[in-house]
Amino acid sequence: MTKQQANWSPYDNNGGSCVAIAGADYCVVAADTRMSTGYNILTRDYSKICKLADKAVMASSGFQADVKALQKLLAARHLIYQHQHNKQMSCPAMAQLLSNTLYYKRFFPYYSFNVLGGLDNEGKGCVFTYDAVGSYERVGYSSQGSGSTLIMPFLDNQLKSPSPLLLPAQDAVTPLSEAEAVDLVKTVFASATERDIYTGDKLEIVVLNADGIRREYMELRKD
Repeated sequence: MTKQQANWSPYDNNGGSCVAIAGADYCVVAADTRMSTGYNILTRDYSKICKLADKAVMASSGFQADVKALQKLLAARHLIYQHQHNKQMSCPAMAQLLSNTLYYKRFFPYYSFNVLGGLDNEGKGCVFTYDAVGSYERVGYSSQGSGSTLIMPFLDNQLKSPSPLLLPAQDAVTPLSEAEAVDLVKTVFASATERDIYTGDKLEIVVLNADGIRREYMELRKD
């Protein structure tokens, strides 16, 4: 008889979904608050959204212990930046820092899948989407996490991002108003919650615009 051995893994996937949409003068970042492992719900009220700077917000799914470690490191690096430059980091600068931080750990990666949303130096909405080892792209909208395979086709259908092959390059921001973008986010999460067991409980929406940061919540299915 062959000896059975339990394989230990340093990683887990705690599920959940994140979405970000950039507009002409706003950015919407949203995530559900369910944290699971396997078929168990660990908590129904865990925020996956982290404010990194006044104009940069990150939503992360994957292994939440790695996400926490990543958030703490970015906060420390941002504090050093503020002491050296006497100003907050812009969203595109934070995007590059996040990429470098993830790539630095590429041989033992942070198992986190991030979307970074905020406002750029011109006050336009910007969204950056990542893989676990720091490859990133500026887009008009993106989704990460267990429900992303359900959410992304929905967003593609509704928002029709311009091809990156078009010349001259088209602006990536979406044509929706802020209220329409928030409504769309609520719709995609209500839809994803129906089919993905790791997405649900409550939706947290963070809206960034010239006035600052605003939070909204919506209840989702709890089964």
